[in-house]
Amino acid sequence: MSNETKNKKPIVKLAGKSEHTPYFMPMLEQMAQSDDLNEVIKARVVKSCELLDAGVPLYPNGFEKPVSLAQIADNDNLEPSELENVEILTSAGRIMSMRSFGKVTFFHLQDQTGQLQCYASRDDLGEEAYTLFKKFNIGDIVGVSGKLFKTNTGELTLNCLKITLLTRAIRPLPEKYHGLKDVEIRYRQRYVDMIVSERTREIFRKRSLIVREFRHFMEEEGFLEVETPMLHPIAGGAAAKPFITHHAALDMELYMRIAPELYLKRILVGGFDKVFELNRNFRNEGVSTQHNPEFTMCEFYWCYATYKDLMDLTERLFARIAKKVCGNTVVTYQGESIDLTPPWNKLSFHEALEKIGGHSPAFFMDYDKLNAHLEARGEKSLPGDPLGKLQAKLFDLDVESKLIQPHFIYHYPTDISPLARRNDENPEITDRFELFITGRELANAFSELNDPMDQRGRLEAQMREKAAGEEETHNMDEDFLRALEYGMPPAAGEGIGIDRLVMLMTDSASIREVIMFPLLKAEQ
Repeated sequence: MSNETKNKKPIVKLAGKSEHTPYFMPMLEQMAQSDDLNEVIKARVVKSCELLDAGVPLYPNGFEKPVSLAQIADNDNLEPSELENVEILTSAGRIMSMRSFGKVTFFHLQDQTGQLQCYASRDDLGEEAYTLFKKFNIGDIVGVSGKLFKTNTGELTLNCLKITLLTRAIRPLPEKYHGLKDVEIRYRQRYVDMIVSERTREIFRKRSLIVREFRHFMEEEGFLEVETPMLHPIAGGAAAKPFITHHAALDMELYMRIAPELYLKRILVGGFDKVFELNRNFRNEGVSTQHNPEFTMCEFYWCYATYKDLMDLTERLFARIAKKVCGNTVVTYQGESIDLTPPWNKLSFHEALEKIGGHSPAFFMDYDKLNAHLEARGEKSLPGDPLGKLQAKLFDLDVESKLIQPHFIYHYPTDISPLARRNDENPEITDRFELFITGRELANAFSELNDPMDQRGRLEAQMREKAAGEEETHNMDEDFLRALEYGMPPAAGEGIGIDRLVMLMTDSASIREVIMFPLLKAEQ
């Protein structure tokens, strides 16, 4: 016997006979090959055949849903006698539970807005319709029409006068009280996770609210929403490794954008003073609780403003979103109270290394001592790495995780801030800040560099780093420099990570919890 024959799954057999059985066989055979097929699914298919035999379509179209389940539930404040005057109501949802008592069945429907208890009886539906209804399963989507009443326990209930099967669920939902316990399955099968987890649904409702409130705030502040390319001929705007693709018709290599910065600055050159873009970025990096290769960011640019103006705007933005989403400017994150009430803590980059990191200026300003220290802690560096880059690694090791309450860390070294304006008093630092909350970066901002000569020099320094082996630096963007040569007004710009903002506002420990479909390894 060949290995192919030995490994072949047995032919699927179903109880009973129906002319509709062949319709389901390709699906069942595939399930058998992947070890998904079980007796529950077989029983559901048998019942599905019986429904088809009785003339009940499994996936009909054209059902109208005039009201949501939440709108029906709004009648809960009425007295039982008042409910009698409410007209027949029609809605639809997924069956989440069923309790059958012979001639009557209680079941719960769920839609986007919530759940509602429903009641089906043989007397009201008729014997034939009730018998067919008993073949419905938890997970099926049905349309219902009926009158409201309250049970002896006071629960608002829809007495169904008609129940229509709208979508047949072949696979069963996870067990009610345990849901999906495997975290990877939760992310991979998010559609199931959303069905069974109110917590998951609430996260994505809040995410939508956060994005909407963010947009409202920016528009009220006078910013114009714009869109810039996702495909870039030259990667740039941030230190990150890009995804590379190829355009066949033009026979040219393109990069999925790592940041929209250089295009948004071109818009400032074009005459718009306040612009923002809320959209996706792509970075070819690893996945973790804080990183997903595809993520959402809002970048905005404000002419005739400085990084200090952006500090004030950011405080007001976060406080407003917190009030809208959480009801308060004090939010709870992983057991810690985070106070977003302005004003926030402010420390310079070097002050943070000293006061929070515990390192003396004599140490972190000494290149050889710092480099040796980092090597001893397993940090790799390239020959010729500037001092600021080494200091940034020290910051990551000893400062970042300690910044739990909101902190603006400002005046970053110039050699790690290639697009930021130099500080007027000290050209070795820039007018830049990063915002840290709960030990992670949520925003990066600076007064923009608009001097085309200085900008060219900085980009040339990056080119030298690239030649030395630094993967996260990029080629010279001559068109961007040409735009600056036409004149860009003095301006400040900022990028805020939307996913991390949602993590904060929803008390989510992992970025995968707040991204609908996070990137995962291919299924084995």
